Amino acid sequence: MSKARVLIVDDESNIRGLLEEILSEEDYDVVTAGDAESARQSYAAERFDLVLLDIWMPDTDGITLLREWAEVGKLAPVVMMSGHGTVDTAVEATRLGAIDYLEKPISLATLLRIVEKALAHPQAEQRRSLLPPILSPIGKSETMRRLREQTAKIALHDVHTMLTGEPGSGREAFARYLVSLSSRAQGPFVEIVGSALDADDCRRRLLGDDTEAGVLERARGGTLFINELADISPEGQQLLLTILEDGHYRSAGSQTDRDLDVRIVCSCPPRFDQGLRDFRRALLAHLSVVVIRVPPLREYAEDVPELLRYYVELLVDTENLPFRRFSVAAQNRLRNYPWPGNAAELRNMVSRLLLLGADEEISLEEVESELSTESPQTDLLVQQDLLAMPLREAREHFERAYLQQQLQLCGGKVGQLAKRVGMERTHLYRKLRALGVDFRQVAAED
Repeated sequence: MSKARVLIVDDESNIRGLLEEILSEEDYDVVTAGDAESARQSYAAERFDLVLLDIWMPDTDGITLLREWAEVGKLAPVVMMSGHGTVDTAVEATRLGAIDYLEKPISLATLLRIVEKALAHPQAEQRRSLLPPILSPIGKSETMRRLREQTAKIALHDVHTMLTGEPGSGREAFARYLVSLSSRAQGPFVEIVGSALDADDCRRRLLGDDTEAGVLERARGGTLFINELADISPEGQQLLLTILEDGHYRSAGSQTDRDLDVRIVCSCPPRFDQGLRDFRRALLAHLSVVVIRVPPLREYAEDVPELLRYYVELLVDTENLPFRRFSVAAQNRLRNYPWPGNAAELRNMVSRLLLLGADEEISLEEVESELSTESPQTDLLVQQDLLAMPLREAREHFERAYLQQQLQLCGGKVGQLAKRVGMERTHLYRKLRALGVDFRQVAAED
């Protein structure tokens, strides 16, 4: 019986050489390519039983190369390789015919197991979704491990799901991760912000009009993600509630009803269900069959160094920013920063530091300078010497700093702030004015 022929495509020579050595010792016939052009030539000239294809390469990325081969004709079994991935690349690789995924750094046992499996079951019907390993949220902390496990369990049940968390905590990313593990992974993922379902447009947005299908129709067979459920108008709430209770809807211009074949996933701020007045509790009950709490970054701060490395690599690969690495001192400082803007704030900071810095190493001084400009008028409460102040002044100072930081966490929305801090909205407005907190400015900056 002839040896199985394997093509390894990776621009990193050390990885290429290691994989070639391992697979050759396992009695595979191995050919390597260090770039897309070499891979094209080898793929055109020979027949391969398996291709190990790196996603991120400098000249032509692996997804583009996979697409080229898929368009030509019968595709050899392809296993993608990468240290990280995105929703778009994962979906595209799956759609184009990739059958599995190797996560870097690649372990020997995993490599051999996946290669054996791919060669034993090369047919398309044996594919598994690439989404779970590529999209797994970053972090080795116990908090993230438990959250991944919880999400994986919930994904198996086709029920409407609510994600609660602070702005910037990654609720949409977790919504996509949840869907990627579900039976609707290959279906459409349609997103709409809650404020778009206002009194005037909610019917058109949900059910469509003469020129465009509504989101329920576009998401049919897949998932509708409602970002910021709290912002839906009373009219939008009533219409959505009626559709959920009936289990069917009628698109604009149609003469027949359609069954509601959509999983709804929505995002909400923390403690959204407390102190509800204008929101219909019956709708909330339909949409929160299961609730997933996405934690703020400060609750898994031990993962900050890994997140820093991840975003550096991602931004270098996708936005062609210059590579820089964080010094140990800089990483330690950022582990102890409270991250009021959560993971979104971390990514934005990494982007600025890569774009504006000069040296390859990001120093502690650079990080301190970045943090000082991030929130110039809102010092951390622990940095204030409240004990040196008279009681009245200390109380006012604490309340001002507390409400400023809480308002930033609520994206400048006083309604959410009132729920978050447990105050009646009118009283809260008076308190903000008395303390000189310009909530309109905070909202504009956010």
